[in-house]
Amino acid sequence: MCALQIQVLAQYGVEHPELFHKKLWVNPEIFDSILDQLSDHPISQSPQLPIFLNCAGHYGNVISPEDVALWAGVSVRSVVNCTNCVMIAILDQHDHFLQFMPSNSHDHVCAKEFAANTSSPEWQGGFLAADGSVIPLFQKPGFYGETFLTGNPIIL
Repeated sequence: MCALQIQVLAQYGVEHPELFHKKLWVNPEIFDSILDQLSDHPISQSPQLPIFLNCAGHYGNVISPEDVALWAGVSVRSVVNCTNCVMIAILDQHDHFLQFMPSNSHDHVCAKEFAANTSSPEWQGGFLAADGSVIPLFQKPGFYGETFLTGNPIIL
C-alpha cells in the first residue's frame, strides 16, 4: 500500500524524527513551534507549512514545484500558492522571529568576546558568530549592511 509522503509526516515526527528532518530540514519540535506561531495568521493553514518547508529546504535544482506536488498530492499551482501564503505569514511575523539582542546584554557581550577570540580581524566587532556556518548573501542587508558585507563570507 502506498501513501502520499506528506501523510506520514506526523508518524515520522514521532517514530523517525531523522526522516522528518531530512524532508523538511527542521526538527519536529521546531516545526510545531513555527506552526504555533503561524496558526493564527489568516492566510496560513497547517497543510501549507510542510509544503513550504519542503521547497525551502531543497533549494535550486534539487527540487521543483512538480516534485513537491507529487510528494504532497497537490497541484503545482497549489505548491506555488502554499509557498507564497506561508512567506506572507512569516514576513508578517518578522519582528517576532528575528530580534537582535540589546548591545549591553550578557549574551551580546559573550558573543563579541567569542568573535574576538576565534575569528578574523574583520569580525572582531561581530556578535552573531555561533557555529561557523557560511551564509552567502546576494546583497548588502539594510540593517548593519557595512558590517555584514566585508568581502568575506558571512559566518553565523
